[in-house]
Amino acid sequence: MNTGNSEPKIVAFCCHYCAYAAADLAGSGRLQYPPNIRIIRSPCTGRLEINFFMKAFEAGADGVLVAGCEEGSCHFKDGNYLAKGRVNTTRQLLQEAGLEPERLRMVNVSAAGSQTFVEYVRDMVETITKLGPARHQKTTAKEQQGAIR
Repeated sequence: MNTGNSEPKIVAFCCHYCAYAAADLAGSGRLQYPPNIRIIRSPCTGRLEINFFMKAFEAGADGVLVAGCEEGSCHFKDGNYLAKGRVNTTRQLLQEAGLEPERLRMVNVSAAGSQTFVEYVRDMVETITKLGPARHQKTTAKEQQGAIR
């Protein structure tokens, strides 16, 4: 459980054509969802690399949501399939690092799926709230140099 009063911080990487459009439509339609999420628009989820997800956690995110086009509907052919593989690889890395893989999730949303987008965000916030804050390990430059040697 989230023992503190702090709200979870979630970064959402959204593809421009579908997921970001769905988020925009949710705002236009005044659909309410938790304000814990920070949306980063990407041309395509296929352009996202593993280090983007890891950097989000290093920067203090408690969870990362990757939202792309529906499978088979990617504007760049197979971008969301590439992202799915990278998300699965990153989930394994998180587990090896001692973080719950549930902190990273990929979803598929159509441009007209504003209600679906809202449901995914609510579910992600609920999951991360139950898991509690991520244990972020901050290391100093001196500690990093010692680890390299």
